[in-house]
Amino acid sequence: MRFINQYNEGDMIREVLLCKSTAVLQAKTGKNYMALTLQDKTGTVDGKVWDITNGIGNFDALDYILVEGRVTVFQGANQLNITRIRKADPGEYDEMNYIPCSERNIDEMFEELKKIIASVKEPHLNDLLKSFFIDDQEFAGKFKKHSAAKCVHHGFAGGLLEHTLGVANLCNYLAGAYAHINRDLLLTAAILHDIGKMDELSYFPENDYTDDGNMLGHIFIGAEKVSAQAAAIEGFPAVLKSELVHCILAHHGEFEYGSPKKPAITEAIALSMADNLDAKMETMKELLEKPDLGNGWYGFQRILDSNIRRTDI
Repeated sequence: MRFINQYNEGDMIREVLLCKSTAVLQAKTGKNYMALTLQDKTGTVDGKVWDITNGIGNFDALDYILVEGRVTVFQGANQLNITRIRKADPGEYDEMNYIPCSERNIDEMFEELKKIIASVKEPHLNDLLKSFFIDDQEFAGKFKKHSAAKCVHHGFAGGLLEHTLGVANLCNYLAGAYAHINRDLLLTAAILHDIGKMDELSYFPENDYTDDGNMLGHIFIGAEKVSAQAAAIEGFPAVLKSELVHCILAHHGEFEYGSPKKPAITEAIALSMADNLDAKMETMKELLEKPDLGNGWYGFQRILDSNIRRTDI
């Protein structure tokens, strides 16, 4: 199988791909065309069917389809101009080739996370973390395999664990660098800050927003889960619970980025900075894995609000 990240302009492609989405649109000329988002484990590519002929079979979103077409480049990104499509037969593909996954070993990352949990000394916070990640095997199993985003950063199986570990390690550094940080509170908030994404996003192959994800969002969902779990722990200090929930509510830093509260305590500020840094670094990593425009530049990237260039090495 030839993967999407190996496609080059001019290549003729005949591959089974996962159809993430499909729509029939109308061009300015009034002619209908099909717009597809196609996926394998290395990423996605836009597909266009400009001539809807008998060579285009019946299929739906989330079907595996055999696609024939040519790779072109549009606005700096690869695109497939498709001439033939049919629904693939079960023996023609391996589903594991279509689920993007962390490059890191998931079990090793989870063991690293458990070591950080064990280092949290405040007994109520430690009990809270263990109630999620140690005692609840179903929760832990789902957490390990979940993505952290639909498409922006860490949008792959194991991405939520990888992002959480990245944020926790950054927060561990910050707690050592600034003596006025409550390390146990900050690390607990870092580990729990995105657990709402498990309900905000469906699992692969969909990896799309759920009804609760669209209506409530992961920040509210996560804050509610943590609050309820903390309330079930005997003697959990009320102020400590409020501080922890505040960190989760404020971890996007600004109202315009979806936080219902702006950071009001040291740990919330540190968490929002660490979360933003890890997300931005992963966004850059994923961008730099793609072909540039031929001169080291990648053009304007909306999510980073800048024209991005590869560093000279």
